[in-house]
Amino acid sequence: MPLFKKNPFGHLLFIKKWIIRILALISHRRYKGFNKLEIEGAEIIRKLPGENVLFVSNHQTYFADVVAMFHVFNASLKGRDNTIKNVGYIWNPKINMYYVAAAETMKKSLLTKILAYAGSVSVQRTWRSEGKDVNRQVKMSDISNIGKALDDGWVITFPQGTTTPWKPLRKGTAHIIKKYKPVVVPVVIDGFRRSFDKKGLRIKKKGILQSMVIKEPLDIDYENESFDAIIEKLEYAIEQHPSFLKVLSAKALAELEEENKAREWNA
Repeated sequence: MPLFKKNPFGHLLFIKKWIIRILALISHRRYKGFNKLEIEGAEIIRKLPGENVLFVSNHQTYFADVVAMFHVFNASLKGRDNTIKNVGYIWNPKINMYYVAAAETMKKSLLTKILAYAGSVSVQRTWRSEGKDVNRQVKMSDISNIGKALDDGWVITFPQGTTTPWKPLRKGTAHIIKKYKPVVVPVVIDGFRRSFDKKGLRIKKKGILQSMVIKEPLDIDYENESFDAIIEKLEYAIEQHPSFLKVLSAKALAELEEENKAREWNA
């Protein structure tokens, strides 16, 4: 790889590769050590094309979720079967992998700026800003940047736009799917909100079983399916459709509500 080669966003790939390597080494024990990450569907990762793949997932922390996906996806590409054992898989990581994140979050500190360089496609949230509800127009440049990332490789997005479960999915994701026609791969995660604080930087509790299920790509009629139909399909795929609430016990719902209140208090 040429030393000064850049990605479409002007980031030097040499620097990006070393940031991913170092962050992976630092974070590895968070998923295989302090806690245990159970993985399902690694074989699906190896069957995907190299570009224009959109991963859609539920969201539990700001950063721990996406870092875990960088681990799992790279391990899977290196032939690991549902394990991240032996972090050597990260020596030659997939460089054209990105994740969608709120611009204001990625500018808050030196650490978040480093994490952004590792692959963030930063977008301006249209519904929330600095802890307050807002109502802004979607920036077309944000949509174009996601399209640029899809043209270059894989993009991870969290269409709820919040770490609070069961919230409605943002229709912007459906617009992106219809416009760029990516392969859409659902990912369902669990255990991260119990393991980490809301930001996903501090370990809150050890010995937690985390899980990540990678599902088969969705069958989407890009031309004829409505935005609402695509959103509903995504909600079922990432297990965030309101109907899933019915299978939770009253006790589980109460625990979840208390946990959300505690996370908001400590945010």
